[in-house]
Amino acid sequence: MHRREFSKRLLGLPLVAALPALGAEPEKSPLPPGGSLTDVPGLKVGHFTRPERPTGCTVVVCEQGAVAGVDVRGSAPGTRETDLLSPVNLVDKVNAIVLSGGSAYGLDVATGVMRYLEEQGAGYKIGTLGVVPIVPAAVLMDLGVGDFKIRPDAACGYTACKAASAGPVLEGCVGAGAGATIGKMFGAKYMMKSGLGTASVKLGDTGIVVAAMVAVNALGDVLNPETGKIVAGARGEDGKGYRNSMAELLAGHRVTARGGENTTIGVVATNAKFTKTQMTKVAQMAHDGYARSIAPVHTMADGDTIFALSTGLAEATADLSAIGAIAAAVMARAVVRAALQATSIPALGLVACRDYAKQL
Repeated sequence: MHRREFSKRLLGLPLVAALPALGAEPEKSPLPPGGSLTDVPGLKVGHFTRPERPTGCTVVVCEQGAVAGVDVRGSAPGTRETDLLSPVNLVDKVNAIVLSGGSAYGLDVATGVMRYLEEQGAGYKIGTLGVVPIVPAAVLMDLGVGDFKIRPDAACGYTACKAASAGPVLEGCVGAGAGATIGKMFGAKYMMKSGLGTASVKLGDTGIVVAAMVAVNALGDVLNPETGKIVAGARGEDGKGYRNSMAELLAGHRVTARGGENTTIGVVATNAKFTKTQMTKVAQMAHDGYARSIAPVHTMADGDTIFALSTGLAEATADLSAIGAIAAAVMARAVVRAALQATSIPALGLVACRDYAKQL
């Protein structure tokens, strides 16, 4: 079958352009192609950062609601309202998604988001009484970075909603990625600063967009999914290069891990129209993006979670398998961008990839 014809059939459309080739051309820069979660029509994103620790939260606001699914793969999750997103349960649309630092304390952010949405009249309608905003949330463990007592709270969530816009999403050490770190398998001495990244792809002339946003706080290293080479992670004992966590595991080396001080949390989204069950499948497939760009991933010390959103505003009908596969590819890009866009925090002894690379 001709490649263009195959692409048309994948999307389930009689007349669409071929999908763009993901990673077909060699990269001129180590930074993968960008874009933004807000390239998906119907979504806004707002950050709130507490630089004095640092920590923060990131809120995805769906003003008209969005069909949602979720998939949790890590064994140390901190979540809220994920059971509600099960395909067998009643509510099929959410009004916002929260990603936050602060471990379980950060779940309080969703309370502030609910307050903001109630003021806007957005939520699940309860007869003539009012609305209950549906706000699933996931948190990452960054309490070991800076002052343990400084955490995102309800006021942070409310402020993030007020700051939300459909413009490009700021990346790096902001919002949920403010306190994120990576490469922690050999202890804090060798870990690096990470952050938040986002990417998107527009599928030819179909009008369909698939995007991802992620705060990367992984136990493992971040890899370039195209080459398999380490982008950032556990630093070498001599301050040169990387330790390569997976290689040391395979060699049988003894490693240490401070349980639960990790977790990568993210969102994939599309404007293609799908059901709650289908978006659950997209969330599952998007975890392949984690697996391609983080090693090891989904460990006992990570609470890796991905939400999947469909705003349903596209006119074209898309194939579920195609969108899930693309979501995984875009998520992998966003993970690498999260590591490469991070900035060092010298006061805390945390070096980011952009500075460490200069020393190599």
